[in-house]
This record gives sequence, C-alpha cells and structure tokens, in this order.
Amino acid sequence: MSASKPPRDPESCRLPSGGAPEDVVGRILALRVIAVVGISPKPERPSHYVSEYLQRHGYKIVPVNPGHQEILGEPCWPDVAAIPFPIDVVAVFRRSEEALAPIREAISAKAKAVWLQDGIRHEEGERLARAAGLLVVSNDCLLRRHARRG
Repeated sequence: MSASKPPRDPESCRLPSGGAPEDVVGRILALRVIAVVGISPKPERPSHYVSEYLQRHGYKIVPVNPGHQEILGEPCWPDVAAIPFPIDVVAVFRRSEEALAPIREAISAKAKAVWLQDGIRHEEGERLARAAGLLVVSNDCLLRRHARRG
C-alpha cells in the first residue's frame, strides 16, 4: 500500500472500544441506507474510506456535508433533516460535542439507528435515541464491525 492510498481493511479503524452487543450491531448492519454525517471528500479521512468500504459492500451511502455537492458519486445534503427519502442509519463522524444535532435529526427522520463512530459518545443523545426506539452504537467502527462478520 502506498502512502497516498487510504487504508482499506478492518485495521484502518484502530481505536479500541468495548464494542456494542453483537445483536445490536447485526441488526444495524442488516439495514441498507446510511446517512453519513461529516463525510469528507478526502480519501484518507475515516469518514470517506469507511463510507467507500460500505458502498462497495452494497450499502446506499447518503453523504451529509453542507460544504460539498457530491461525495462518492452521491449528492450531499446539508443535514439529515434535508434528506427527502427514508434513511435507516445515521452514522456520525463529528466530534462528540457536535453529535446531538444529528442524533435529534435521526430521531425526527424516523431513522432506525444511530452509529457514533470511534471516539464519539454523547450520553444525552444516546439516551434520547434509545427512548425514541432507535438502535444505538457509540465509540465503535462500522468498517471494523462489518469486516469482522465476514
């Protein structure tokens, strides 16, 4: 792998975590439409290569980034609330202190799950999402968990 290529394997998400229960992870991974909040157009950024990996594995990626028109061949939306079709999962690649707004938007959009990527936690948002009936995973990596399932 050259230095200019982003990592494309499960080890690309390296932060340790306790991990979510397997049944919750499995139920989320069975969902197919994932809004990615904070997706970057830069291939070396985790939000990009995790999304690209999931896209290659049959997931519909819905980029959420107000600064771009398109990422990974899909139109970008300024926020979750602007997405005009149903989404299953809201994956958050933003700092923990910025996670509450997309979590609230996931609840309003009637998403089925919220996934807070490695290093991201928001106790209040997670509690609100669970109370609204959403599946919730925090501080864990979609790519790593998908790849482990083989």
